[in-house]
Amino acid sequence: MNKETLKKNLREIPDFPIPGILFYDVTTLFKNAECLQGMIDDLYEIYKDKGITKVVGIESRGFILGGALAARLGAGFVMARKPGKLPAEVIEETYAKEYGTDTIQIHKDSITEDDVVLLHDDLLATGGTMAAVYRLVQKCGAKKAYVNFVIELKGLNGRNAFTSDVDITTLLQL
Repeated sequence: MNKETLKKNLREIPDFPIPGILFYDVTTLFKNAECLQGMIDDLYEIYKDKGITKVVGIESRGFILGGALAARLGAGFVMARKPGKLPAEVIEETYAKEYGTDTIQIHKDSITEDDVVLLHDDLLATGGTMAAVYRLVQKCGAKKAYVNFVIELKGLNGRNAFTSDVDITTLLQL
């Protein structure tokens, strides 16, 4: 997918959710059929030969492309969710945010040592949530884990939340 097409279809909302923040609204990419199909096609091309057996989507926008990509790759789909949203036994990771902490969970039986996992979310900002999910997947003993985002906000240095050996790809850097 042409990066300019993605940029052209990405909505920017100034002062959301608080003054001084420029919010990148990816819902405009999802509602545009050309963008949606193009993103799925691009992600498939990146990961089709990696042996992916599970895709982990992070609540909630990571569910959209994560689920579609899992189906296209012939892989299973795992949801990473906030506490209290998953019905079976979970494992969790608590991580620091700008103002306090947050927690993310996956089902305890969702990833095994036989899995090659792709972790997907819409946006890499500071990297805290994805780094926590990455640690959960490591706790489960996955053979390999890849990390992907639609958009990376380069000025926030989100890649610094990961060690240098983590394979991170993005479709668009802003």
